[in-house]
Amino acid sequence: MFLTINNVSKQFENRENKTETVLDEINLQVKEGEFVSILGPSGCGKSTLLSIVAGLTKQTSGQLFLQDKEIKGPGKERGMVFQQAALFPWLSVEENVMFPLRKEMSKKDAQARAHKYLSMVQLSPYAKHSPHELSGGMQQRVSIARALAMDPALLLMDEPFGALDEQTRARLHEVLEEVFLETKKTILFVTHSIHEALKLSDRIVVMGTQPGRILDIIELDFPRPREQAREELLTYEERIKGLLKTEIDKVIAKEQQYATSR
Repeated sequence: MFLTINNVSKQFENRENKTETVLDEINLQVKEGEFVSILGPSGCGKSTLLSIVAGLTKQTSGQLFLQDKEIKGPGKERGMVFQQAALFPWLSVEENVMFPLRKEMSKKDAQARAHKYLSMVQLSPYAKHSPHELSGGMQQRVSIARALAMDPALLLMDEPFGALDEQTRARLHEVLEEVFLETKKTILFVTHSIHEALKLSDRIVVMGTQPGRILDIIELDFPRPREQAREELLTYEERIKGLLKTEIDKVIAKEQQYATSR
């Protein structure tokens, strides 16, 4: 199996010095070339799990393996795209994409690779622009191009479109799907959006909260693009909403309890 997550748990001490479990014995296997979304309410540990896979956060227990090698820290075989583009404002779009390649290859080769992926995300005409001259959606496309330029085996995406308006988000869904089909990259994608997960995923990992755990894994065997399968996808949407209703009620109840205790 390409990515294996075995009995991964994460705990931390809260303000009352009590141990809280963020993730409780997560088990998941991801095949090479698969697009897997992790979907769930706030506080279920989606981003924490992605951070553990990236090697940026250490799990309390359990093991993770990528291509049969244990994950013990960050590695260039894993590329990360965050919710905010996090571009260097003093570098051009092209230079931002080239930046992680500066020690890997010549400037000429890095420039060629940067233009390859800028073309893939439809930003070639903006290569010499500064990040501040781009819209939020365009900046996010630059961050995707930068991650792809590193040629990672696994692309990790933590709510990359969460801060964007609906129209821009819909357009980037199309861009990401085109990139996925062209590159055949394995993608692990965190989202709050049921619609986003249904549109993009081969499988959806639905997570519950308090503690974070896997409620269900839903397989979507529909051809891309998915507009033609809208009626069939509605059935899955209702199924996911049913799974999440109790979990969302938990989050609301906890927030209300916290508000009244202050």
